[in-house]
Amino acid sequence: MKKKSFLTFVISLIISCLLVVSLGQINQFYLTTFAQSNQLIDLTISAATSLQDALKTIKPTYATKKTELSITYNFGSSGSLQQQIEQGAPVDIFISAAAKQMDALEAKNMLLPGTRRDLVKNKVVLIVPKDNTTIKSFEDLGTDALTQIALGEPESVPAGKYAEEILTSLGILDAVTPKAVYGKDVRQVLNYVATGNVDAGIVYLSDAKVSEDVKIVATASEDSHSPVVYPVAVLKDSANPKAARELEDFLFTPEAKTIFEEYGFMAINS
Repeated sequence: MKKKSFLTFVISLIISCLLVVSLGQINQFYLTTFAQSNQLIDLTISAATSLQDALKTIKPTYATKKTELSITYNFGSSGSLQQQIEQGAPVDIFISAAAKQMDALEAKNMLLPGTRRDLVKNKVVLIVPKDNTTIKSFEDLGTDALTQIALGEPESVPAGKYAEEILTSLGILDAVTPKAVYGKDVRQVLNYVATGNVDAGIVYLSDAKVSEDVKIVATASEDSHSPVVYPVAVLKDSANPKAARELEDFLFTPEAKTIFEEYGFMAINS
């Protein structure tokens, strides 16, 4: 009897150990599955610098709807962002300040088909330091009264290209070019004017509205430059195309539209 009791005890102990191991494996499986199902989806949006204030405001608004989503922004000149994407930067959504950069990526088959859309539009304005009282119009940029004018680098900064078109339409590009101080993006142009380091600058309306240290003295007529349109698209190499498309869709909702308008942007159909 003692031998049988001992044998029964040993068998029971082995079964108990096997059950503990099995339950542990099951628990680990469910814990891993739960963690995976609740893992944050990280989306990277590369966007023109002029969009940063509006997009930063949109981020927490969208976060309340998609708690499993984390958004990372990469702001810069549209040309620089285009080059980063072409060189393999992991980007889910691209928003440029002109069609040129988006066209280049589309030509290389880098956009997810059916996702390219025009998001918002903007205006181009002439700004001066807030205490300036002598500069009244774009035409004044060609006079000897100004020595330094801030412009975006036209090859990589769409705002610089639009400025070049405006100055060309007025016939004063040659007079302005020797005075030009070029910025790597439109916010650098804004900063040059806000700090009083230049006499004037050409930026977007949305940028001028965020600084209390500058004032708008003129708005360029729409027929003096190409349309200032911001196209958006999901990248073909996005690691999370479904989530990226959902976020892109949100940017076209009335809720997002209101935020864009608060920062000086306009809907395409307005």
